[in-house]
Amino acid sequence: MKNKKTLSGLSTSDFDKQIDGKETTLYILCNKHGAELTITNYGAKIVSLMVPDNQGNMVDIVAGHDSIDTYLTSGEPYFGAICGRYANRIAGGKFMIDGITYDQLAINNGPNSLHGGIKGFNSVVWDAKQTDGQTLELSYVSADGEEGFPGELKVTVTYRLTDENEVAISYQATTDKPTVLNLTNHAFFNLSGAGDPSIEDHIVTINADHYLPTDNTSIPYGPKAEVANTPMDFRTPHTVGERINEPFEQLVFGKGYDHTYILNKEGDELSFCARCVAPKTGIMMEVYTTQPGVQLYTGNWLSGKFEGKHGQRYPERSALCFETQHFPDSPNKPEYPTTILRPGEVFQSKTIYKFSVA
Repeated sequence: MKNKKTLSGLSTSDFDKQIDGKETTLYILCNKHGAELTITNYGAKIVSLMVPDNQGNMVDIVAGHDSIDTYLTSGEPYFGAICGRYANRIAGGKFMIDGITYDQLAINNGPNSLHGGIKGFNSVVWDAKQTDGQTLELSYVSADGEEGFPGELKVTVTYRLTDENEVAISYQATTDKPTVLNLTNHAFFNLSGAGDPSIEDHIVTINADHYLPTDNTSIPYGPKAEVANTPMDFRTPHTVGERINEPFEQLVFGKGYDHTYILNKEGDELSFCARCVAPKTGIMMEVYTTQPGVQLYTGNWLSGKFEGKHGQRYPERSALCFETQHFPDSPNKPEYPTTILRPGEVFQSKTIYKFSVA
């Protein structure tokens, strides 16, 4: 493919490689306002996202790398990726469907399985089709037994950069055997600009009266808890850093926020999830989703020890994630909304990240 330079300063040729017999590259989506979204089909990862700040300057607001080679060796394998077959954690790497136990999931996060295992959807090459200048369709067939999950799963993820400065992500999946499924995008946002050292000044609102407390391995106890009168309460705007260092057990366990919020909603309609504003740039992000929950993660395990785009470093709490999804360990907790997908069913969900100036 002919080399192109992106608005964010990337070269598409730096993403051209053959992995597992399939070609990778960098795809560029632009809208009529000059916003730009770039995506690689390796892991279906968002690589850069350029949106205007309150001075009219275009700012790249997601962390990542500037070549496919650095993604392959990254200290953070989930930058911008689609996570699956099961995003978040499954306790002990095992679950049961219809009386059959599946216990061969990788244990890759303490005693648990995280984000689909050793080679989850973040580490595979997706088939890509750019249908127009603002839309990219990515598809992947996950084989029966891949990473221990039952059933051949066919997944399609569509990214669209709208003229309303929205990144709309649509998910669809089918299976030929009963399986479990939880898909999310794991973009690491810094609305002050990727490479800014902290997101603790970001002002966050989350449409949730309850969250899921976890043990010290990030597995929910089970019952939901009220956010009221705790540092977990973002029903009204608070900065990330305002309460993050309080001696509250949940924040101590996670070194900060790394929790699923149960959204105030009924059914699977597209509805308001969260809002985030960066005072430095005035950039505001609003999140809408059909999913029942969102994982707020404040980059607590970023280390700053490896280089990102353009030599940037990403220290602890230099990015935050709003991972719209079902709940952690749902396959082992029948009281949670089901994550079982059966033959003949079609899983569908949608999440929108909308950008404007506060």
